Amino acid sequence: MNDKKSTIDFGFSEVPVSDKVKRVKGVFDSVAGNYDIMNDVMSMGIHRLWKRQTIDLSGVRPGNKVLDLAGGTGDLTKAFAKRVGKDGKVVLADINESMVRVGRDRLIDEGIGGNVEYTITNAEALAFPDNTFDIATIAFGLRNVTHKDVALAELCRVLKPGGQLLVLEFSKVTNPALSKLYDFYSFNILPKMGKVIANDEASYQYLAESIRMHPDQETLKKMMLDAGFDKAEYLNFTQGIVALHRGWKY
Repeated sequence: MNDKKSTIDFGFSEVPVSDKVKRVKGVFDSVAGNYDIMNDVMSMGIHRLWKRQTIDLSGVRPGNKVLDLAGGTGDLTKAFAKRVGKDGKVVLADINESMVRVGRDRLIDEGIGGNVEYTITNAEALAFPDNTFDIATIAFGLRNVTHKDVALAELCRVLKPGGQLLVLEFSKVTNPALSKLYDFYSFNILPKMGKVIANDEASYQYLAESIRMHPDQETLKKMMLDAGFDKAEYLNFTQGIVALHRGWKY
């Protein structure tokens, strides 16, 4: 763990460990209202395909209990809720109240709600008993966690034996030519889009920086095994711009 360090990364900056949660909350308080439209614009809609593949690979079944951690505005929760049915349950959990509020209002407006619960919780200290969930996901949230190893151990703890964790996250691009183009887009275009669409350039500068500070595919796979998962593997999407890591608890 990073407890012996007095500072930790916040994008390319170093901040006191105790400040990171507050700063991340500030970013998502700022972008919550425009989060969905920015996701569509930034990824040209491809994020919907990445999330659909994640749902399909989860193997979720009617009656399952699912944790959608860092669930934000509810894209995965909505899809899971339809698949687990009336006998299942999906918990949309996020540390950021603004994001949960936007997600709850959106899903209620779309008629989703009878089998969905909402909670504010820190990924490093999940407010659930051991062996609670059949499936857990964290999509585009792990890179914002202060101590990722602690969060992964918590996710392992709350999964039932036989349960599966799916981590969908930006990762290391495998194609050198695409990597250069992606870097140019991330640092020269993305923040400007944030300024124009969401009136928030700084938050999207942080987004680009936080992606580069996130562990690469093999490192994150090892972290999952170290956190207690019995098996871990990953799939690259869009040549590694995003990777889906899967971990099983037996």
